[in-house]
Amino acid sequence: MTDNNPLPVFGENSEFFNELEDKKPAFFLDYDGTLTPIVSKPEQARISQEMKDILARLAEKYTVAIITGRDMDDVKQMVGLKNLIYAGSHGFRISGPNGLYREHEKTSVLLPELNIIEKELLDIQKKYKGVQVDRKRYAIGLHYRNAKEEDIDNILAEFDKVLENNPGYKKGTGKKIVEIKPDLDWHKGKAVLWILEELGLADDTSVIPIYIGDDDTDEDAFETLEESGIGIGIMVEYNGKPTYASYTLKDVDEVAKLFQKFL
Repeated sequence: MTDNNPLPVFGENSEFFNELEDKKPAFFLDYDGTLTPIVSKPEQARISQEMKDILARLAEKYTVAIITGRDMDDVKQMVGLKNLIYAGSHGFRISGPNGLYREHEKTSVLLPELNIIEKELLDIQKKYKGVQVDRKRYAIGLHYRNAKEEDIDNILAEFDKVLENNPGYKKGTGKKIVEIKPDLDWHKGKAVLWILEELGLADDTSVIPIYIGDDDTDEDAFETLEESGIGIGIMVEYNGKPTYASYTLKDVDEVAKLFQKFL
């Protein structure tokens, strides 16, 4: 990870737009905290009509993919644009125009196991006020943003116990959320590479992938782009933690401002 703070995209010393000279961007975007502000309940994170209109116009000119921890069908319904690529559950399920589709080959094993884990996490939800289980197809989140501060240590300890009792799964962390997801060599960064390959863009040096995200789960994509040297990572609302992102944007409004620069 970079030892120095990533540069603002819109800044006096920023090299961002110089890096894009003579290049065509392909946009890979997280949803929560990137296209819509973080809210107390995940089902309330509705994308604005303004942002939706900007994405529709952007997708007319460039490749645009949303890669999120949310379920693919969930985010597809919330955004409602047909000319985008949607990758849900951190890329375990992907669909897009012209028949683009991928679903992890271990579906038949993972889904029954996750159903059992979900019941165990629901017991935690029943026990602590303000906790919310968020079931996705290939991952299960436990939101504790609205929980009592004095309960959080116990909530996380009980979550870790569920994880310990279910080998083959790993922990993901984010903003007031922990997740249980399959411990497989697949993540947002690999989803980006798969999409580029499927679209015939992997070896196209005129295309530069840009990944924009705001959370720990986006680091896999930032790292993939940095280590492969093929793209740029942008962190929204940078909080000072080590990151593989090279640039930052202040908030969702600045994300929209950046998109406008390409229209």
